[in-house]
Amino acid sequence: MIDLRSDTVTLPTPEMREAIASAEVGDDVYGEDPTVNLLEEESARLLGKDAALFIPSGTMGNLAAVLTHCERGSEIILGDKSHIFLNEAGGAAALGGIQPHIIPNQKDGTLRLEDIREAIRFDDIHHPRTRLITLENTHNMCGGAALSAVYTRSVGEIAQEQGLKFHLDGARIFNAASALGVDPADLVQPLDSVMFCLSKGLGAPVGSMLCGDAEFIHRARRTRKMLGGAMRQAGLIAAAGLYALRHHLPLLTEDHRRARDLARGLADLSGISLLDLEPPSNMVYLKLDPDLPYDAAVIKEKLKGHGILIGYENLRLIRLVTHLWIRDQDIPVVIQGFKEVLS
Repeated sequence: MIDLRSDTVTLPTPEMREAIASAEVGDDVYGEDPTVNLLEEESARLLGKDAALFIPSGTMGNLAAVLTHCERGSEIILGDKSHIFLNEAGGAAALGGIQPHIIPNQKDGTLRLEDIREAIRFDDIHHPRTRLITLENTHNMCGGAALSAVYTRSVGEIAQEQGLKFHLDGARIFNAASALGVDPADLVQPLDSVMFCLSKGLGAPVGSMLCGDAEFIHRARRTRKMLGGAMRQAGLIAAAGLYALRHHLPLLTEDHRRARDLARGLADLSGISLLDLEPPSNMVYLKLDPDLPYDAAVIKEKLKGHGILIGYENLRLIRLVTHLWIRDQDIPVVIQGFKEVLS
């Protein structure tokens, strides 16, 4: 099967499996797993931060950051299309008593600076206290858009002026850096915390990293424990993440190229249109024409018969994601599959 549902479906490569098998391990709760320690050190260095924390999932990483930055009854500012708001089961509200203040995401994944400023609460006993601003980069529901360092610095200036913390859901931050041709550390410089996933474009089977200054990571380690995310001989899975950081980062440009090739091949098909003619990273979003007589669920089932797996965000919006296991030869097969299904 050609699996375009997500970059989370990637399997470890044979070389990554060897790294897992030979990993040196210890008890991470005691700080004694050398492979975890090395992964945390390299992750922090890559993003120009003081320290990092290995966490089982991106959702837990974002939640740990929010809970560490905010107290109960406070408020976070985030976009209406953000992963934290849409796809993390309301964790901040349910587990932290933290209220989301939603403002519109623009097509390019940004939040308007004036909207952010207007969302910040003034001091009044009737209001929750604004504590945190969050962004997402790349932005999943905005077509995989990459947010620039200039824009992120502008938001960071607002956060600093207002005494707020600033967090990034950077699940695919290395995709953003690759797409923009910049050092990932430049994209996250003004942030107090950033989470990135090892199990998406980087191809590891599990795990995410939370990065920030040493004091924040010290407190986040306690939050991770509270959430049940502290692990023991975690070097076995940390070794996969370490291998990914050392070997798979350059491959992200190939994922992006294949997404562009796929988009070009689908651009002229009747019944669909592209959200972006030139996908900004590794995601191709297809909108179904209003007069197309069947929906995304039907297309998904038909393509499955052609050996192609796809995902959809709603019944009129399809998402295709290129990743480590999508090859050049898969692209024309997918294009042909869509031609036959849509004909």
